[in-house]
Formats: sequence, structure tokens, C-alpha cells
Amino acid sequence: MIQLKIKALSICLFCSFSLLTAQDGTLKGKVSNAINNEPIAFANILVVGTDFGTTTDLDGNYEILGLIPGTYDIRASYIGFNELTKFEIPVGSVLPAEVNFAMESSIEQLEEVVVKASPFRKTEESPVSLRTIGVAEIQRNPGANRDISKVVQSLPGVTSTASFRNDLIIRGGAPNENRFYLDDVEVPNINHFATQGASGGPVGLINVNFIREVDFFSGAFPANRGNSLSSVFNFKQRDGRDDRLGGTFNLSATDIGVTMEGPLSKKTTFLFSARRSYLQFLFKAIGLPFLPTYNDFQAKIKYKIDQKNELTFIGLGAIDQFKLNFDANETEEQQFLLDQLPVAPQWNYTNGLVYRHYNDQGYWTFVLSRNMLNNESKKYFQNDDSKEENLLLKYRSQEIENKLRIERTNRIGDYKLNYGLAYEYVKYNNQTFNRVFTSSGSQTIDYRSDLSMNKYAFFAQLSRKMLEERLVLSAGFRADANSYSKEMNNPLQQFSPRFSLAYSFTDRLAFNFNTGIYYQLPPYTVLGYREMGAFVNKNNGVKYIRNTHLVGGLEWNLESNAKISLEAYYKQYANYPFLLRDSISLANLGGDFGVLGNEPAVSTSDGRSYGLEFLFQQRLFKGYYGIVAYTLGKTEFKDKNNRFVPSSWDARHIVNLTLGKKFKRNWEVGINWRYQSGLPSTPFAEASSLVNNWDVNGSGLRDYNGLNSLRNSASNTIDLRVDKKWFFKNWSLNLYLDIENLTGNAVGNEQLILDRPLDENDMPIGNGIVVNPDAPTDEQRYLLKRINDAQGTTIPSIGILVEF
Repeated sequence: MIQLKIKALSICLFCSFSLLTAQDGTLKGKVSNAINNEPIAFANILVVGTDFGTTTDLDGNYEILGLIPGTYDIRASYIGFNELTKFEIPVGSVLPAEVNFAMESSIEQLEEVVVKASPFRKTEESPVSLRTIGVAEIQRNPGANRDISKVVQSLPGVTSTASFRNDLIIRGGAPNENRFYLDDVEVPNINHFATQGASGGPVGLINVNFIREVDFFSGAFPANRGNSLSSVFNFKQRDGRDDRLGGTFNLSATDIGVTMEGPLSKKTTFLFSARRSYLQFLFKAIGLPFLPTYNDFQAKIKYKIDQKNELTFIGLGAIDQFKLNFDANETEEQQFLLDQLPVAPQWNYTNGLVYRHYNDQGYWTFVLSRNMLNNESKKYFQNDDSKEENLLLKYRSQEIENKLRIERTNRIGDYKLNYGLAYEYVKYNNQTFNRVFTSSGSQTIDYRSDLSMNKYAFFAQLSRKMLEERLVLSAGFRADANSYSKEMNNPLQQFSPRFSLAYSFTDRLAFNFNTGIYYQLPPYTVLGYREMGAFVNKNNGVKYIRNTHLVGGLEWNLESNAKISLEAYYKQYANYPFLLRDSISLANLGGDFGVLGNEPAVSTSDGRSYGLEFLFQQRLFKGYYGIVAYTLGKTEFKDKNNRFVPSSWDARHIVNLTLGKKFKRNWEVGINWRYQSGLPSTPFAEASSLVNNWDVNGSGLRDYNGLNSLRNSASNTIDLRVDKKWFFKNWSLNLYLDIENLTGNAVGNEQLILDRPLDENDMPIGNGIVVNPDAPTDEQRYLLKRINDAQGTTIPSIGILVEF
């Protein structure tokens, strides 16, 4: 009898817990005309693969209740408009999933016809080389740990450097050739501990809880997006919830953060997040000689003034601290890093206002923003700061940009027109003291620089759909200029035309094509470099970098929400800064910490990149999703002898396989395999072992006579991610395990280190061994030996996400 009661009680408790964890989800949103923001009443809304659906009310609003928490495709349709589907929308039990549809009218205007669109987005301006990444794809990507810079490495054409960095190398382009926009506000960098003059860093700073989707352009850039040679990222953020105050708490192996959101008034919502890392404690515990700490903040406030006007504030900032751990000095590798790494604190922010005004045939967009970077580095000989003569490096620099962009977008019949202008006021300052030794000799650099200039641009793009929308043509131009020099002040010298074509042979098979000329300003470190009080590179006639693109390919959409695409690309570079101190193109640098371009340069470097990309992408279908991507590419730049040699980013073969499965009871497992040919490297110069050289540089000098004549080993990594979710009435819980480099594959660069004397425990002590102590001072050499800096460490990350 007692056993029966216990059984009955257990069944009741199990049923109660099942009911608690099976709460209903809510889906809501608005359907409007993409051009004039007018609501579309009586539009059909369907949750694909279910019996759930509804129609919009007179104000274009809709709401669907009673959904089981999970991931859904949501489709909107209305007579005379192109059908629109939003894929893989996460629906939970706490936060109503808000999905808004901005629908474009069909040029045929057939009242009986609803035009079905491709499940993979492309625009008139960019029919090729555009990939849209949803928030679900970012969150579940194995090994990425919710970092967009790592997520895109699963796509074709994207090369990676060291496993612990987020350098984006797109179709052979250097890490400084990418541009980022957050809700139309340009953000100079999206990573912590950013490399000044490039765009990379070890950790992303954008909060994925804010993101709705990301448009990633690896070519065919729209005319309103300038100053980029290799890629453009458009981050589209969601609005804060408008019903009540809520939030998300995140605890991972590396950081802790909180996101808050809710209404400020009937027409105003907000999103705010803050995050802080505790990597310094982990690194100290495992004996690493450097202790990084990062903090970031993000905010969005949306004020919907009325149906025709809206105002948005965007804020993003980071504070990064970097210290050395002098207790970790036992091994040769630890001592090498302590001798080489500077103390490098950094902070940056971006604030912006976006005002949008709609009328009958289009809308105006006004973007006003300001961003600032403060970067510092300091290094002493053997880290002894007790004597000022031990100072090797003292660097402090600030970059400040104040920007205004005004755009108009019109749709008239089968024509779409976008045009506008942009203006920037830039301030840059630099204080540099640096004792350097190069293969050509020693030099002490000591200068201050202050630079201010005006930048302006004009752009326009006209697109047209023809032949019952089977043929889409788009042509545009952009012209940039600035007040830095006479060479750059004529916008016709930077006239940037572009043309796109897309032709659909059938509803599923299409040919896409784009060509264009794109320009990018050299880094401010190049423009602001001074010697003897003069802007050296201004006198050297430095100019905009030019890149000519040619891209074409086929796209085949399958019935099961899958796509196969094949694209060929060719990029021709001209006017890249050629650094005179080391006789190397700036295009070969950027995949490491520090500062790029702070030296004399001339705009004489030429290069080329070309290749073939294959992609098979399966969106979530019957519980499965996946990506198969292969890139065959080649990238070359001219060396000091005017010969084409492989660039530092010349990965000939890149293969990515991603497979994921959603199981019952809200379990999800994903795995990713990535293979990449070894990247080129440059041998060390014989002068590396000179005592005077080593005491200043703390590392080997590269012999650029043999630029990129060596090649590192190929990388071969496997990443794994497991998620488990529980949904309760007023909160939800997500536990995840994300393992990067599951097999511990180790690929790195060869380095030189001092061959130090060893104690009785075979631990290195003191300074390096001088092999010829009786030689003149400038001829004395250390005994050096070679190591590989590969980090073949498996990196597990266990995380907790609580939504309330």
C-alpha cells in the first residue's frame, strides 16, 4: 500500500514537472510595406509545418498563442506582395518572439498572385556574395561560443589565423579590409584587444542577445557602404520587449554578463547589457604569463514617434586591461612571452542616433555617430621599469571619428533608387617612443603627431526588376575624398562604379554576377606618422587603396530549404601601402596583437586574389541542419623585388563541414570539422641573434628577402556543442557545453627563443648564453633555438543562460 502511494506521488510529481517545463510560447509582430511603412491589413501569417496561423489586423499587427517552445519558420504573404519567410525563429516561454515583416510589392501587381521568394535572401544591389545569418545559427555554432567572428569561419572564402584570434580574412584580404555596421551605425571594430590599423582581436564584444540577424557581404557591396575592400557586416538588432521588464543572465567559463530590456514608455523600449571577464584568474591558475580582462557595454533605445517616424540610439563600448604575470616565468616559453609582450590597456566606444522618416514612395535615413579608440602600450627591457633607460616602447594613440550620413530610398514601379551623402570629421593623435632593430639596422623613433581632416562621399544606386522579375539589374557609384592631401581631395580620383545582374532560369536556378571598383583609406597610423615634424607619408604621396572585384556564380535552391551555390571571384589590388622600414606590404600584416602602419610607407604595393567557392547549406529541416563549404583560392602580393609571392593569407584549400540535430526534450547537438592549408611564413634573419637586436626586440627578425617562402602545417580541428533547454512559466534555463579544438590539433608559427642556462631541475635561469663574449659589442650574439608557438589546447566552455 505504501509502495502504491509512493508510486502515485512520483507520477504526480513527474507530471507536475512536465507541465511546468512545457509552457506555451507567444509569437507576435507587424507586417508593413517596406518602402512607406504603411501597415498591411489581413496579411496571412503561417507557422510553417504546424496548424498555427492568423491574419493581421487593421494596423498590421498579429499575435499567435500556444506555441510549444522551439524553433520555427514564419511565413507572411499577401496578394500583390513578394512572399517573405523568416527562418529558424526561436520561440520561448518568457520573451514573446517578435517577428516583423517589411514586404516588398510585386512589380506585376497581379491581384490573384502571391510571389514566392527564395528561402535564401539576396538583394537587387547584392545578388551574389551575400549571406544572412540568423541568431539561432550564431547561438548554436560549434566552437564559436556565440561569437559572430568565429561563426562566419564556417562559410566559404573565410580564412582563420591563430585559433585564439578573431581576425577576419575574407577571400585573401587582410584583416583591416572589413567594415561593420550596427543598425546603420558604423562600428570601427567588433573585438576586444583590437589590433590598431586592422580589425582583429581574441574575443568579440557584440552581445548576441541583441542580434536579430547579420548580413555578411564578401563582395557586391552596396554603394551606401564605403571604405571596404573585402567584406561588410550589417548587424540588425531586435527591439526591446514592450510588455514588461525582463532580461537574460549569462555565466560562462570566461565571463559573466546580464542583459536587461523592457518599455520606457508606451512608444519607447530599451535594451542594455554589461559583461566582465574573469580570464585573469583562469590564466593565472594555469600558469600563463599574461592576464587579460575585458569589459563591454551595449545599449539600444527605440522611440517610435508615430507610424512615419522613428528614432534609435545605439551604444557600444569596451574597456580592456592587459597585465603580465611575472610569477609564470619557469619555462622557456613563459620567459619568451614575458620578454616579448607589452602591457597594453585599451578602451573604445561608439554612440549613434538613427532617425528614419517614411513617406508614400520611400524613406529618409539620417545617421549621426561618434566613435573613439584609446590604445596604449609600454615595454621595458627584461620588464625592469626601475630605470628609465630600460624603456623600449611607450605608445599612446587616439582615433576619433564624428560622422553624418543622409540617405534616401525610393521605390517607383519596378525601379529602386538609393542615394545620399556622408561626412566625417576625424581627429587622430599619437605619442610614440620605440627603440627598434630591423634587418637594416637600429633606430629610435620618438615623435608626437596630431592630425585632423574632413572626409566626404557621394553615392547612388539604381536597380530594376524586369521580365516578370526573372532579370534584376543594378548599377551604382560612390565617390570618396578627404582633406588630408591633394592626392586624396579629388573625389573623381576615387570614383567607384559597380554593376550587378541576377537572372533566374527557373524558380530555383539562377545566375548571379557583380563587378565593381572599391576604395579604402589607409589606416590612421599610416596617415599620422611623423618624422622631423612632417607627415612623412603625406609627402610620400600615400593614397586610397584600390580593389577591383569580379564575381559570378550559380545558385540552386532545393525544395527542403537548402541551397547549392558555386561562385568564382577575382580581386586586383593597387596602391596598397608598402612599409619602407621592413620592405613589406601592409597587406601581409594584421594577424597579431599590436599596432600596424606606424612607419614610413608609399602607395606602390600591388596584389591579386582569386578562387572558387562551393557551398551547400541546409536550413533546419526535420530536425537537421548543416553546411558543406569548400574554397580553392590563391592570394599574392609583390615583394620588395617587384615579384608576386604568396601573401600571408594564402590558404589554398579550406574545407568546413557543420552538422547539427535537434532532439526531443529540447536537446541539440552540433559538430564542426574544419581543414585549412598551412599559411605562408617568412624565415628569420641572421641578425636576430645579435645581442643589441635581441635585447630590444625580444624576438627574431624576419628576413623579408625570403618573404613568405615557408609554409606552416595545415590545421585540422573539430568543435562540438551540446545544448539543453528547460522552459518554465516565468523563466527559462539553457545549459551548454562548447568544446573548441576537440582533438587538440596544434598548428602555429616557428619562433626563436633564447637558449638559457638550466638549473639542476632543467629550468631556464638568467639571460641567454652569449656565444662570443670576447667579440666587439655590436658583434656579440646570443645562442638561440627554435620552438613552435602552436596552442594545441582543447578549450571547453560550460555556460548557463537564464532568461526571465
